Amino acid sequence: MSARDGYGDIFSGHPRSKKRAVPTVTAERDLVVEDAATGFCGAVVGFDRSYDGEFVKLEDARGVVRLFALRTAAFLIDGEPVTLVRPSAAPSSKPTRSASGSTRVDGLRARVARGSRIWVEGVHDAALVERVWGHDLRVEGVVVEHLEGLDNLAERLTEFEPGPGRRVGVLVDHLVTGSKETQLTTGLGPHVLVTGHPFIDVWQAVLPAAVGIAQWPQVPRGEDWKTGICTRLGWGTPQDGWRRVYDAVTSFRDLEAPLLGAVERLIDFVTAPD
Repeated sequence: MSARDGYGDIFSGHPRSKKRAVPTVTAERDLVVEDAATGFCGAVVGFDRSYDGEFVKLEDARGVVRLFALRTAAFLIDGEPVTLVRPSAAPSSKPTRSASGSTRVDGLRARVARGSRIWVEGVHDAALVERVWGHDLRVEGVVVEHLEGLDNLAERLTEFEPGPGRRVGVLVDHLVTGSKETQLTTGLGPHVLVTGHPFIDVWQAVLPAAVGIAQWPQVPRGEDWKTGICTRLGWGTPQDGWRRVYDAVTSFRDLEAPLLGAVERLIDFVTAPD
């Protein structure tokens, strides 16, 4: 007959002699506890650390603050012993994604600029590209320059002399079949890629909901588009309107898909190995 038969485990001792497990409690701020050794009762107001270990600061009802070591079963809550532990550090709130949706590179130092470039038609195009893809462009060492009008493209390409390691990606507004923009951007060679979007202006590539409107108004041909938009929306001058548009864009989610795809293709083109 074994020692366990009939009488349980006779070597385990009497149940009353076993120590009860002491629960662990996170010492959140304002938690009221009592120091088991001294009877001092107070709320958690902070922590300290020394060569002798971790300490919790307790403040009693009279405003007296004392330090107590965070030791096993050193405190009481409702008369029951507990082991206090310091709260774990809150997870970092630093964003892990850039405005374009790519993985953010911490401690980024912009790499030396590549020989290749991305060209856009105007300063508003350049500002929105920087707003959304600026982090990616610095990671890749890509410089964005504006042409001050598509009519300058041929002259700029002649000056730049695209070739291996010196590619040019061109972002064009209103790039639709049969348009003037299409005629100016064909037959430019293997080291030049033109992409674009169908919108009259890059403003229109911002989702209406992002700027708080139901849709972009129609502006008759022959009327300055930005002025017409601002007049119809009550936005004041085109400068006032641009501030509204720029401030509304915080990430790729605020832009229309054609612009997103066009810029992503250009970045891939100018960063691809020759």
